Amino acid sequence: MTITIDRPTTHEPKPARTAPAFQTVQPHLEVTAPFGERYDEILTPEALQFLARLHDRFAGTRHELLAERLQTRVDAANGRDPKFLPETEWIRDDASWRVAGAGPGLEDRRVEITGPTDRKMAINALNSGAKVWLADHEDATSPTWANVIEGQLSLFDFLRGDLEYTSPEGKEYRITATETPTIVFRPRGWHLVEKHLRFHDRAGRAMHASGSLVDFGLYFFHNARKLIEQGRGPYFYLPKLESHREAKLWNDIFVFAQDELGIPQGTVRATVLIETIQAAFQMDEILYELRDHCAGLNAGRWDYIFSIVKTFRSRGRRWVMPDRKSITMTVPFMRAYTELLVQTCHKRGAHAIGGMSAFIPNRRDPEVTERALAAVSADKRREATDGFDGTWVAHPDLIPTARAEFDAVLGERPNQVDRLRDDVEVTAAQLLDIPSGGGEVTEAGVYDNISITIRYIESWLRGTGAAAIDNLMEDAATAEISRSQVWQWLHDNTVTAEGTRIDQTSIVRIMAKAVADLPRFEGDRFDDAISVFRSVALEPEFPTFLTVGAYARFF
Repeated sequence: MTITIDRPTTHEPKPARTAPAFQTVQPHLEVTAPFGERYDEILTPEALQFLARLHDRFAGTRHELLAERLQTRVDAANGRDPKFLPETEWIRDDASWRVAGAGPGLEDRRVEITGPTDRKMAINALNSGAKVWLADHEDATSPTWANVIEGQLSLFDFLRGDLEYTSPEGKEYRITATETPTIVFRPRGWHLVEKHLRFHDRAGRAMHASGSLVDFGLYFFHNARKLIEQGRGPYFYLPKLESHREAKLWNDIFVFAQDELGIPQGTVRATVLIETIQAAFQMDEILYELRDHCAGLNAGRWDYIFSIVKTFRSRGRRWVMPDRKSITMTVPFMRAYTELLVQTCHKRGAHAIGGMSAFIPNRRDPEVTERALAAVSADKRREATDGFDGTWVAHPDLIPTARAEFDAVLGERPNQVDRLRDDVEVTAAQLLDIPSGGGEVTEAGVYDNISITIRYIESWLRGTGAAAIDNLMEDAATAEISRSQVWQWLHDNTVTAEGTRIDQTSIVRIMAKAVADLPRFEGDRFDDAISVFRSVALEPEFPTFLTVGAYARFF
């Protein structure tokens, strides 16, 4: 800041006071990490200027909304429950409005495959036969600098017909499908930063860039026109929203980005993951704020469970959940959540997309595969008969099973948005009826949560964000459930079914066994993972996301 002051002589009249002159700078993005091969094709001067404009316009609002999240957490800890907002009742009561609905290529979403965007996984997803590929830069991606930029290169190359990969063993991967899935790209959540890019604002202050704006901005800048030319469009999954105001921020970004690149308004389509307990009470409002760009909602079941534990973790025994494996989609509070989601979506012309079953096949173990297929079949049958228009799977071998269940209900129809579910009536009490889940906390459940969290974090630190562990697909969301339950059980002094009180003594004993059983190997990151686990599950303070501190320490 520079201030200029004139000092008059005693014989001259005193000049009029002028306002201080503040020095400003042109907002810009600074790359603070090395450029790898072809990174300059993504981090072009024009793309960085576009990111700078996004940050200049929206970074301040992002910070305000993150501050609101903090206040909401404080309110919940002090006994204030989430509720249907009285000030937006008019939105819920107005039956006339509808969302934009499916864009080209999104009419039929009966099976969507999720996964990270590295070249091998991208090719497998694009060859999978799914209707949609959720190209994930969030929970299934470890946000290393290489993963962030090379994932963008995978998408960039595919849309230009250049995506291929040769493994270190010499195996070649190519796009062979005659019809590839429609891409729906998931950027990182509002709470995450990209520390390898620094935004310098007009006052000259430097800060880490927003992971959300970086992921969205690079994908949109490079690919929006290509997607439109190919008969589809720039489509997005929006994660971790906690309020309709956060949805409005995304809508404002879509409007701005389309104007900046000269793309017709309404071309963007967004599907919002309802994966926080706060968002479950604002589904109508979220759809309303995004109505010109909205295709639907998704039941993000794993983060939803994590959100409940996180929100009510210090509120006493009523809010303590049983072993993770006992929290199924058929317990009453989860049924209330999914049924309300389907009804809300269809009332507004939006698709309702089901969540991901964690079971995965094992091609080397037919018995494991048989159990996985049976579990997935039952899960998808429930979703299809409840009215969902599509669902997620995490493995190509699960697509035929999921498709069969939706084919049985949909037939030749692309969706069942016309099924309004007028029979559904869900109250706030039903959404918050955690005791209805029943179940027990067991020593085996404590062991499993410790083991899963440490093994997942170890994988994440090595750059792999989706990991097969004990025949389940684990990502950041499932690891968050596991560590947050350990924190809650420990701080509540929960007693297990075996009569063991979960305290520092028993946790040390169970953790020692879990650590002794770890599959150690040369170059592993288990020591770092154990350190992260201790900080996010065993300390008095509860970090809101385990990935935030680990990213700051290790990436």
